[in-house]
Amino acid sequence: MDAETPRQPPHSADGRRTPVRLLISGAAAALLLASTVLTGLYLGLETQERFQHIEQNWRTYATEADQRGELLSRLRSYLGYGGIIHDFKNYVLRQDDIYLERLETRFADFRSTLAEYRSTSPSATELGYLTAIEATFDEYQRKLAIAIKAAKEGWDRAHTDSLVKVDDTQALAALTALDQFWQAKRRESTEAIARSVLEGRSLVMIGFWFLAGLLIVALILFAMFYALQDELRQTIWQLSEELAERKAAEHEATKFLRAAEQSPSTIMITDTKGHIEYVNLKFTELTGYELDEVIGHTPQLLQSGETPPETYQDLRNKLSACEEWRGNFRNLRKDGTTYWQSTAIFPLRDETGQVTHLIGVGEDLTERQKAQDQIRKAQKLEAVGLLASGVAHDFNNILTTIIGNAHLALVDQKSGEGSRQEVEQIDIAARRGRNLVAQLLAIARRQPGKPLAVNVADIVDEVSRLMRASILRNISLKGLVSNDDLAVFVDPTRLHQVLMNLCANAAEAMGADGGSITISAEPAISQVGAGEIVCITVSDTGPGISAENIDKIFEPFFTTKAAGKGTGLGLAVVKGLVAEMKGEISVKSEPGQGTTFEIQLLQCQPVTRSSVVSQRVVGGQERILLVDDEAEVVETLRKLLEHSGYSVEAFTDPLAAVSMFETEPERYDLVMTDFVMPDMNGQEVAIAVRAAHVSCPILICTAYQPATLDLNALQPISLIEKPVDPVRLDRDIRKLLSAKSVASAAP
Repeated sequence: MDAETPRQPPHSADGRRTPVRLLISGAAAALLLASTVLTGLYLGLETQERFQHIEQNWRTYATEADQRGELLSRLRSYLGYGGIIHDFKNYVLRQDDIYLERLETRFADFRSTLAEYRSTSPSATELGYLTAIEATFDEYQRKLAIAIKAAKEGWDRAHTDSLVKVDDTQALAALTALDQFWQAKRRESTEAIARSVLEGRSLVMIGFWFLAGLLIVALILFAMFYALQDELRQTIWQLSEELAERKAAEHEATKFLRAAEQSPSTIMITDTKGHIEYVNLKFTELTGYELDEVIGHTPQLLQSGETPPETYQDLRNKLSACEEWRGNFRNLRKDGTTYWQSTAIFPLRDETGQVTHLIGVGEDLTERQKAQDQIRKAQKLEAVGLLASGVAHDFNNILTTIIGNAHLALVDQKSGEGSRQEVEQIDIAARRGRNLVAQLLAIARRQPGKPLAVNVADIVDEVSRLMRASILRNISLKGLVSNDDLAVFVDPTRLHQVLMNLCANAAEAMGADGGSITISAEPAISQVGAGEIVCITVSDTGPGISAENIDKIFEPFFTTKAAGKGTGLGLAVVKGLVAEMKGEISVKSEPGQGTTFEIQLLQCQPVTRSSVVSQRVVGGQERILLVDDEAEVVETLRKLLEHSGYSVEAFTDPLAAVSMFETEPERYDLVMTDFVMPDMNGQEVAIAVRAAHVSCPILICTAYQPATLDLNALQPISLIEKPVDPVRLDRDIRKLLSAKSVASAAP
């Protein structure tokens, strides 16, 4: 046969009979093999079961029986001579304490033996016997108390013996029955072992016959498979030919499927002129283009116009030199949106080294870019928070001095004096500075406020009064509250801060062009089934907000103001405060049509409106110890307190103040202290005061409630926020002193 002639496969003279013979032979072999395996499994499982029976019965016989026998022996000793019953009778008759000591020891041993027996998982029958024995010993233990009493009181021993006599026949019968029960169990175990051994011997004999049969089956199978050799060789040859043809047909497809379609990165293949020949599935998912929409085009359809021309020039230079290029693009999707992509483009060479195609592999960086932006914003917020925390204390001290002295000046002046308006302007400016510090601390602390029932009309009136004094004359401001009984359960400072911020933004937006601002409040029904709500709106007639910016205005650091004119934090703080009050805020605006912010808060039970008369609190003549490390603050607070009639001793050194208080603690009616001070902070001052005088009221001035301050442990105590409001100061001091008087008068 010629060497170049392909080798033909062997074949049967009757091609139709070969498959039939193959099927019959295979079925017979499978049947014999299955029979052999099933028989072997059966014998093996049966043999294993017999050995398990032997092992189990032997364990019962050799281990459990011995253990139970020992426990039974111990129980028998408690009932026999020298046991509990014997010692009990000796103690009753002889009243000797040595028998009492033995009884206590033996009772403990008996309980321990019972617990040990029960821990061996006894049967229900055994538990019944044990219970009967235990009942008799329980009776002995109960009668022991009578015997002890008889011994102490000298009762007649015969009489005592009749009183403590116990019938122990049931215990003895139960012990005998328990012993017979375990004797029977041992006999059963012995018989079971013998029976399992006999059955195992039979199985061994069956196993020998099985091995002989297995040898015969193996010879039969060998003969059958030898006969099938020709058919199997032909089948293998046919399968080899089919496999070779299939590999040849799938060669081109697997080149792409293996490396591209399952790739998490986008892959693009172009010719050397940049025309797209292939893109993978990730590319179509990311860009929105289908395969037939990009084939034949160039990658220019992805250009967004936001990539510098220098980047494309560097790309062309590298590819002209047949070098790899790497860089980032901001590409354009089919729907007009953009995405960031890190791209590597490199030449594809054939076996001769000639560049035939260009391959671009890209990774979507959009989410990573967003995450980096969020990190940068968070870092900015952290920086602002650190700055706020650093300056808030000193700034609040300055504002306390300004507000306090402005209050004293207004009180001392007559209403007709010309400088009164200027002093009021100073007070208003200082209070706006207080709101600014509160905004910064809201970012720095993220500390929830102290909610209470607040009359909405009071807040609207106060905001209107403050804003009218600070906005341009060409801007009108009015407050419209439909019902004076409207009330919400929030922190009043937070709500005041929100409305002041929205009004200030509206006034700044209108600027020199002027316009009007309206603050309104009315009841409504929640659309989400939360009950009645109060809708507070702040509307202006300003220039409005564009559609592209309205979704961004609540984002931190977003601002449309010129550089240096805004931080972009105001509305972000407003949204955070509204969420803290468990409310919702929304905005409606169109360019040239003004802007309306709507705040929805849950309504609560009405509260009485405050007034100027009700805010003025009459002072007293009590003695107050005042502590603050700032001399200006101490002087201002001292004047305010003395103006209200109080006798004040002021200190700038907390250590000296505490030393003075500890010398004469009953001399002072109230201690007022700053929180942040060198050497000794306000919490340490409060602890020292409480240690020296259990009931002395304490008032702590602070910009926020520290997490470490435990108010419950230091009662009576109260906090007042800096900068200190004089009216609030008088009210809080009077409240603490009045509570002290009531407590002292109580019987």
